[in-house]
Amino acid sequence: MSYIPRLKKEYNDRIVSTLKDTFSYKSVMQVPKLQKIILSRGVGAAVSDKKLIDHAVDELTMITGQKAVSTLSKKDVAAFKLRKGMPIGAKVTLRGERMYEFLDRLVTTALPRVRDFQGIKATGFDGRGNYTLGVTEQIIFPEIDIDKVNRINGMDITFVTSANTDQEAKSLLTELGIPFKKN
Repeated sequence: MSYIPRLKKEYNDRIVSTLKDTFSYKSVMQVPKLQKIILSRGVGAAVSDKKLIDHAVDELTMITGQKAVSTLSKKDVAAFKLRKGMPIGAKVTLRGERMYEFLDRLVTTALPRVRDFQGIKATGFDGRGNYTLGVTEQIIFPEIDIDKVNRINGMDITFVTSANTDQEAKSLLTELGIPFKKN
C-alpha cells in the first residue's frame, strides 16, 4: 500500500462531506480543494550580492523538500540599479503529496513557533478563493538551522484553492487546520 499524507486522508474522509453539507453542494466534485501552495521570497539585496539568491533558494529547498528556482526581474529599474533578467527572488510551487506534507508541518510545527502567536489574519483573501500569508522569519521552520542563517528574511505563502468565494476558501482552510484569528 502506498503512503497517503495525513491531511489528504483527512480531506477525503471528513472534510469533503463536512463542506458538502455546509454549502449544500449537489456533487462532491463541487467541493473546493487545495490545488497548490506557492512559497515566494524577494531578495532585494541580491542586486549587490549574488550569493543571497543561492542562500534563499537553498533555504526554500530545505523547507519544502523540493528544488526552488530563482525569479528574474522583468524590467529595468534605474533607481534600484536593477537590470532586466537579474535574479531578485526565489520561489517553489508545491502540489500533491508534498503540498499536504508541507501544510501539515506548517500548521503543526512552524506556526506555533511564531512569537506571541494568536492566529493568522483572515484578510489575505483575494476575492477568488486564494489566500496569501506572510511569514516574517524563516527560522520558524524546524528544517532551518539558526546557526547557518546569514540573514533573517520573510516569505509569502499562497494557498491556491478551487473555491469560488472567499467564504468557501476560508472554511476549507479552517478545516485543513489553518488557525485564523477569531474576530
